[in-house]
Amino acid sequence: MNQAYEVVISGAGPAGLTLAIDLGRRGVRTLLLERNAEPGPWPKMERTNARSMEIYRRLGLADAIREVGYGPDTSMDVFTAVDLATPIARLRYQTVREQREWIAATNDGSAPLEPYQLVSQYALEPLLKAAAEALPSVDVRFGHETVGFEQDDGGVCVQVRGPGDDTQRVRGQYLVACDGGASFIRKTLGIALEGRGRLAHMAQVQFRSEQLYDRIPIGKGRHYYLADGAIVVVQGNRTDFTLHTSLPADSDFVPVIRGYIPGDYDLQVLRVNEWDLHLLVAERYRERRVFLAGDAVHLVIPTGGLGMNTAVGDAIDLGWKLAGAVQGWGGPALLDSYEHERRRVGLFNRDASGWASQGPQRWRAAVTPAIHAAGDEGVAARAALAPLADVEQRRVHEMAGAELGYHYAGSPVIATEPGPEPAWELNTYVPSAQPGARLPHMWLRDGRALFDLVGDGYTLLALPAAPDIEALVDAFAARDVPLQALVLDEPALARVYGAPLLLLRPDLHVAWRGEHLPADVEALVARVTGHGTDSQPVSAKDECAGIRELIIEAAAPALETASSEG
Repeated sequence: MNQAYEVVISGAGPAGLTLAIDLGRRGVRTLLLERNAEPGPWPKMERTNARSMEIYRRLGLADAIREVGYGPDTSMDVFTAVDLATPIARLRYQTVREQREWIAATNDGSAPLEPYQLVSQYALEPLLKAAAEALPSVDVRFGHETVGFEQDDGGVCVQVRGPGDDTQRVRGQYLVACDGGASFIRKTLGIALEGRGRLAHMAQVQFRSEQLYDRIPIGKGRHYYLADGAIVVVQGNRTDFTLHTSLPADSDFVPVIRGYIPGDYDLQVLRVNEWDLHLLVAERYRERRVFLAGDAVHLVIPTGGLGMNTAVGDAIDLGWKLAGAVQGWGGPALLDSYEHERRRVGLFNRDASGWASQGPQRWRAAVTPAIHAAGDEGVAARAALAPLADVEQRRVHEMAGAELGYHYAGSPVIATEPGPEPAWELNTYVPSAQPGARLPHMWLRDGRALFDLVGDGYTLLALPAAPDIEALVDAFAARDVPLQALVLDEPALARVYGAPLLLLRPDLHVAWRGEHLPADVEALVARVTGHGTDSQPVSAKDECAGIRELIIEAAAPALETASSEG
């Protein structure tokens, strides 16, 4: 049976679910396909960073996500240790509540609006699934696998295999591959991955204990990096844990876990998941009407927590652009800009993840047998190692620049200013409102957050000393582009943002700023909406003639990307 949608998404991990929610909120008719019958049971990622939480706040989901994750007063500390009774160094980090207090007291643009949140993927995905299913324009189908597709000038025909091997054909104007590291769609398109693959093979052991969290001998934390290379991660509910190890997956892990964590506590091993370490980015993020996002285009070492969070960034960049295309106000360069903007982020984060992973390697390389010794010899050896462990381990957990400072200067839909691009440092976030940057969060004088006033379309922000904005507002209206004019008597914002006029995109990145309106406001609107020419997207056809079925090779291994994210 033929069915027509505006966007078809293949894969319902965090990237696909977030994209479906964003599209659904914009009224885009969306089909979300997922080959598994239900969200997976694996913890995988567990750190949703501050930028992703800002995004989920705009989607109305931040509070619900926090309810299924770490509590606001739960320890965010990280330990390096011989085992969970023998510490080397303790890295102290703010709890969510402490982060909130810091954010509330900060108004220079340097703080995010939302703190980070620890939430296991097996808790996050059902929440996102329910949010997608609640949107009337989104059709969510778990247990449905993409097995073939063919595109033409008007759209993409997708062959879907459902329960009982039943197949049907659906059509969308666009297809988005969010189908993971072993992406069938990416492989079918012949898009290669660039970088270094299969750097190591690991097992993720998921285990449960009702008593352990309160009985960890060296104290409560979220991550325990051990001297022999293993990692113990506390999951969001504090009764599930994961051990990341290079031991064979068929090992008897009960004595292994009890060796790492001495004491009296209940213990149940739930499952073992094998995965590989990669540092890879796809050579292309698009093939005509097919786009790729999430693990389908970037596979990174989980240390540093940039995998899932980069996927959320992909989704939030692509969603409003697809909406612009199907709603008619977006020009060709709008969709072209997705690869330009997000691939550079993928490359940066791939290399940042590799850099972060070197930190634990560096202090572990200095480990000597003496750290295991009893008495003063062991105490002295561990004390000697502690300063190096303290410095190098921080690579994994302190990449604010990668999380908040990425920018899109040079994009075809950004009115890039002359001169140096906004700072994009790895560890340090430098607030900037230059075009291309994420707008720094600011509090208004009445205590509200500026971000909460910004709508789902473009926003023209006019601050004190701004000239009349009517001409630019009219130019947006002439193209039927959604625009909100926000006039605020807030001098502090102008001081931080560097201009009284800012044009914000739906994803809160700055598209343009200035002291006065440009002489040609129509040209500015054309640029930021992707109209290098006046050509419009071709409407999708209603038929699915001539599709060829492309069967997934049974020998292609699925890459299950587990995590010990930052």
